[in-house]
Amino acid sequence: MRLIGMLDSPYVRRVAISLRLMGLPFTHEPLSVFRTYDQFAAINPVVKAPTLVTSDGVVLMDSSLILDHAERLAAPEQRLMPADLAAHMRGLRLIGLALAGTEKAVQRVYEEMLRPAEKRHQPWMERTGAQMLAAFDLLEADICDGAGWLLADRPMQADVTAAVAFYFSRAMRGDDVDWNSRFPRLAALSARAEALPVFRELPHD
Repeated sequence: MRLIGMLDSPYVRRVAISLRLMGLPFTHEPLSVFRTYDQFAAINPVVKAPTLVTSDGVVLMDSSLILDHAERLAAPEQRLMPADLAAHMRGLRLIGLALAGTEKAVQRVYEEMLRPAEKRHQPWMERTGAQMLAAFDLLEADICDGAGWLLADRPMQADVTAAVAFYFSRAMRGDDVDWNSRFPRLAALSARAEALPVFRELPHD
């Protein structure tokens, strides 16, 4: 399998780390949707990161859909979504909150990177910022004090996504709020995850 995209994308990074944790071999091709647009388009004309080219040559996109496919390839003991219905539902809620926070952080980053300052719409910036913080507030509230991993005795998809989302959003939006003070449980989860070899081997660029 080939994973296309830069690790500075939280979506690419969550897929890369997840594939490694699931024991699924892949090659990583760090193409940028900006700097290497034409090379990316030659693989996937939609130019959406992450893109996964399966061993059968099928081009998949969207991190959640790619990971759904990966869950079907992984050995049962290495899957990152719980089999138990209640744990699965809790995992989906945590993942949904983390992805919502990430989406709003990405929207604000794109607004500031790609739109001239005089054309930025301040009410939109304030709204996406408030949505981002609301998602992380809810995620923080759903984590118990002193918790290890969120759903099991090993990192699962909820842990990977929450940790990657928090690291990215804090790095890109760190000027907006004291992230470690507002989200101490998420900060602890992020630190625990970033200390793992797989996270260190696939760092946010």
